[in-house]
Amino acid sequence: MTKPLWLTTAVLCSALALGACSSTRLGGPPARGAAAPITEAPPVEAVPSGPVEAAPLPPLAGAPMAPEMTAPPAGGTDIAGLPPAPPPPTLGSPAPAPAPAPSSRTAMVGNWSVQTSGGSCRVQLSSSPALDLYRASASGCSNQDLSKVNAWDYRDGEVYLYQTGGSVAARLRGSSSSLSGVLAKSGAPLSLTR
Repeated sequence: MTKPLWLTTAVLCSALALGACSSTRLGGPPARGAAAPITEAPPVEAVPSGPVEAAPLPPLAGAPMAPEMTAPPAGGTDIAGLPPAPPPPTLGSPAPAPAPAPSSRTAMVGNWSVQTSGGSCRVQLSSSPALDLYRASASGCSNQDLSKVNAWDYRDGEVYLYQTGGSVAARLRGSSSSLSGVLAKSGAPLSLTR
């Protein structure tokens, strides 16, 4: 019957460790109270410093060759499909204004006043989830599509209002204080303000 390899390895390692411990005692046990002599290590010479040069490592034997790298295009790099970075402003020229940050879903939560060609009403956008959407409610809306709004979502900078059954009632764009868009069925304009 053969022993498993791990068992043989464990026994061999244990024997070597015990042998190493007992090898210090070959000359007999050290006298009590006597300390082992301390030997100093030889001094280490300082390594001279100089310029550091970087060079690519040679490929591993048998490894596939990587495609050649090229220099980035002038005017910036194209990382993950992003447009090149704009050039820095020169002295005397105004710096370009930063683009306004898109609003987030949480910025849209709350009560809104709705204005349509048929009148005004109120819509509340909640942060409570309703399946893969969020809860919404409408009050005082004479428009049949708006009066049935019960859910909403924020995707790609647009607020979508959904009615019972899952159809889109309206699509709107804007900021966290003012939205404008159209009713889905009629195309009539509507606006939401705080």
